[in-house]
Amino acid sequence: MIVRTEKPNIRGFSKDQLKAFFVEKGEKAFRADQVYQWVWQKSAASFQEMTNISKELRTFLEQHFEIHKIKIASSQRSKDGTIKVAFELHDGKLVEGVLIPAGDRMTACISSQVGCSLDCKFCATARLKMMRNLTPDEIYDQVVAINKLAIDTYGIPLTNIVYMGMGEPLLNYKNVMTSIQMITSPEGLGMSPRRITLSTSGIAKMIRKMGDDQVKFNLALSLHVANNEKRTRLMSINQSNPLEELADALKYFYEKTGTRVTYEYIIFRDFNDEIQDARELAEFCKHIPCKVNIIEYNPIDDGFFQQASKQKTDAFIRFLESKGIIVNVRRSRGKDIDAACGQLANKVVQQA
Repeated sequence: MIVRTEKPNIRGFSKDQLKAFFVEKGEKAFRADQVYQWVWQKSAASFQEMTNISKELRTFLEQHFEIHKIKIASSQRSKDGTIKVAFELHDGKLVEGVLIPAGDRMTACISSQVGCSLDCKFCATARLKMMRNLTPDEIYDQVVAINKLAIDTYGIPLTNIVYMGMGEPLLNYKNVMTSIQMITSPEGLGMSPRRITLSTSGIAKMIRKMGDDQVKFNLALSLHVANNEKRTRLMSINQSNPLEELADALKYFYEKTGTRVTYEYIIFRDFNDEIQDARELAEFCKHIPCKVNIIEYNPIDDGFFQQASKQKTDAFIRFLESKGIIVNVRRSRGKDIDAACGQLANKVVQQA
């Protein structure tokens, strides 16, 4: 049973807020710098770990705050080396993250929400009830934990982070942006924003906001078909964010950031695998500099969609390349442990 307390999570406070708190309590403001480093850069799980501050101050902090830390509830390793982790949050809810090794490249796929409010037909996470947004520190902690897993298992630290796990990142905008700020900050993990990719189902208003905020990380659009009627059947978010609006938002984003966008395209048998589909995608690619990731479909329980044939997939790719479009093919990783793209859906029943 989880015991709930009234004490606030200390990582919900900015450094300036902590300084104000310490001064108000008669402590030196510089103590906030020390504590801030412990809870972020050093990922302290308790105040007693903070050895460069007095025992009295550590007790004082325990009386006023708590540190919400995620825990690894379970993990599974695929035959291809991919590792899926179920993280337990401070309130007992679960999210999943994945470590994807590829030579000396180590990628963490992390979640931004517990469940998801969208209903993309090909995604197992969409079948979960949306419970809540993750806080910046819960997102950050996934990266810390998966980085440790990469070092312990493969002797290589993380090289890349993708916000492609459970949830729609742009529906948790403030917390996701704060997490990226801390992941890239010298006061946090100090990773380059160019090694981070945020994947969205396509929320035009928030894509524009990212342009206004002049973000430095990479953007991937979960596109999958460049035809409004088909895309709406696949992803109902397209009703309120049709391709025309997305194209305008992406142009705005590119004008503000100069960042090439990636279009993710899962290729389904007898749905979006014809040359006409490739022709429509090529037309959409004309709006801004971009590249296309063709993604192998990973079946979920009901098997409604199937992976397109190799023959049609190859023809689809050849057509795009004939139009001068950069195309990458992403093979499934971790499919045998339900860790591949679109398969993250906690098999453990969660209580709301």
